[in-house]
Amino acid sequence: MEIIEGVSGAHFSGWRPSSTVPSAPTSPSAPSQPFVIGVSGGTASGKTTVCELIIQQLQDHRVVLVCQDSFYRGLTNDELKHVHEYNFDHPDAFDTEQLVETLSKLKSGQSVQVPVYDFKLHQRSSDVYRLVNASEVIIMEGILVFHEQRVRDMMNMKIFVDADPDVRLARRIRRDTVERGRDVHSVLEQYAKFVKPAFEDFILPSKKYADIIIPRGGDNGVAIDLIVQHIRTKLGQHNLCKIYPNLNLIFSTFQTRGMHTIIRDKDVSKHDFVFYSDRLIRLVVEHGLGYLPFKERHIITPTGATYTGVEFCRQLCGVSVIRSGESMENALRACCKGIKIGKILIHRQGEETQLIYEKLPKDISERHVLLMDPVLSTGNTASQAIELLIKKGVPESNIIFLNLISAPEGINCVCTRFPHLKIITSEIEEGLNDECHVIPGLGEFGDRYFGTDD
Repeated sequence: MEIIEGVSGAHFSGWRPSSTVPSAPTSPSAPSQPFVIGVSGGTASGKTTVCELIIQQLQDHRVVLVCQDSFYRGLTNDELKHVHEYNFDHPDAFDTEQLVETLSKLKSGQSVQVPVYDFKLHQRSSDVYRLVNASEVIIMEGILVFHEQRVRDMMNMKIFVDADPDVRLARRIRRDTVERGRDVHSVLEQYAKFVKPAFEDFILPSKKYADIIIPRGGDNGVAIDLIVQHIRTKLGQHNLCKIYPNLNLIFSTFQTRGMHTIIRDKDVSKHDFVFYSDRLIRLVVEHGLGYLPFKERHIITPTGATYTGVEFCRQLCGVSVIRSGESMENALRACCKGIKIGKILIHRQGEETQLIYEKLPKDISERHVLLMDPVLSTGNTASQAIELLIKKGVPESNIIFLNLISAPEGINCVCTRFPHLKIITSEIEEGLNDECHVIPGLGEFGDRYFGTDD
């Protein structure tokens, strides 16, 4: 069996502390239930275009698309002999039971294998499936997705895409002749005999279930923008960001997800590990710099015009937690020319930590500090480094802690003890295992980055 077109998996979003803050969590709980959006409308009304535009604007790996067309029943030999008499727009043309089962599994957080339907052969591929992983937003698109109550009941939002009948007919002729190998005469005959009556009997009556009606389909940019904004609100922040306002998770895109996929792969080359780690680190550093205080500044451009901009504070320094934190120094230097960088070395054995070495700018108490360590696990090492900075006179609110990945246990530890500093991270992990290793994690970052793991 071949699996094709894998869809990126769910972003972990359901961890909550076992009791009210500030008590420490014991383990992450199951992710929250996905938000399911149904998109229906007449054939060639623009449903697929609307879905593609929504996904394109979101650029978020936590959104997946499932098409009802994948669940067409394969025709029997007798039906194939009279294929021009077959009504593909009737509810009986679909395997509704499998559709219900698939959507139920996705809602419960399970990955599914969706059939692949060949519209020229009118059969499902026997050994090829599309893998769809559990995700936070599921878009279910199809002409009859509102017809079956069991499917409707699993939807949180229902969108009906409306279009002029003549426009739909023109689009159907173009689609079926170009993509599905049919001639114009058979398309028109099928439209008059099956498509139009089925629209009036099954699809149009389901319009009453819609929460949102989009006239003109993909041409209605205003409606699509509003839906995208609503989905972004539903995706929202990680639950820990809602608990700790000083925790900041950089916006997840297919690009950041792809880079994480590369550096987390145990078989990736050292060159690729360093290259993509550097790219992610640069994003984290630049995001962190955005939280520095600034003041308005007016400048004159080469055209003689006045530009009103901003100027960030100049009293800034970096502090890396040796040794993995040193991997983040180049990105900081690339963003902040001539920046001073201090060092802190803390030895950790189990849950015990010991300060071994520190070298910090003498005037560090007067600066904003970017504390750098790629992995936040238990939070013990980070806490000792932060305590040292505070003892040196750095106000807690002047500390920005930068890392690539953070475990919920470490976030809870640091954010509870130091509620006024800011944590900037690119992904929040599932948790820690019995050996206090971050899961899924990326291994010993320093060893992999500097090439000393073997």
